[in-house]
Amino acid sequence: MMWDDKGFLISKFRYNENSIIADFFTLHHGRCSGIIFGATSNKIKGYLQIGNLFQLNCSFKNESKIGSLKVEIIDAITPLFFNHKKKLHCISSAMSMIKLLTAENQQNEKIYEIINKLFIKLKNEDWIKNYILWELDLLKLLGYDLNLKKIVNKENINNKTKYFVESLTDKKFVPSFLVETDSKQIDSDELLNGLILVSNYLEKNILKPNNINSPSQRNDFINLLK
Repeated sequence: MMWDDKGFLISKFRYNENSIIADFFTLHHGRCSGIIFGATSNKIKGYLQIGNLFQLNCSFKNESKIGSLKVEIIDAITPLFFNHKKKLHCISSAMSMIKLLTAENQQNEKIYEIINKLFIKLKNEDWIKNYILWELDLLKLLGYDLNLKKIVNKENINNKTKYFVESLTDKKFVPSFLVETDSKQIDSDELLNGLILVSNYLEKNILKPNNINSPSQRNDFINLLK
C-alpha cells in the first residue's frame, strides 16, 4: 500500500548507520512513522529538523509493519529560529506533546492546523504567552479542556484581581492571563507559573493515570525559562 501526504516532522531517532525512524503528523493520515533510508546523507540530513514540513510518500507491505518514507522538504520552518535557543526548545516541547498525546494513524486536520499556527505564534513578541495558550487549545482538541474560566474564583488583593482554584487542602493562584486572555503586561514569573500550572494538570489528569512520563523536551523548555 502507498499514499502521499504532507506532514510536520515531530520526532526522529537513528535506525541504523544510514537510516532513521521518523514520526510525522500529516494532514490526511494523522500521526505516522516510517523508516527514511539514507537519512544521514548530506543531501537530506540538514533538512530533517524537528518542526519542518515535508511532502511524504509512504510505502508499506501491511499495516502491522513499519513502512518506508520518501520525503521532500516543503518548508524549512525550524531554521528560522536557529538563533533563538528558547524558541527551538519550545518547538521540541510542542512536537513531543503532539507525539505523546495523539494516536497513530488517526486523521485529525485540526491538530495539523494547530501545529501550523504554532509557528505563526512564535514570530510574535509575546510568544511565550501564546505558546501556553496554544497548549491549552491543543489539550482541548484532544478532549482535555481545562476551562479555567469556569472553575476559578477571584479576590481583590492590593487593588488587583487575583484568580485561584481551591480544594479542601490546597489553594493555587492562577496567572491572570490564563483567564483574561487579552492581558497585555505579563512578567516572566507569571508566564513560568502558567506553564507549570498546565504541567501539573497534564501530569495529574493525563500522564500519571496512564503511567507516562513527562516529555524530557518539555521539562528542558521549562527549566530554560527559570
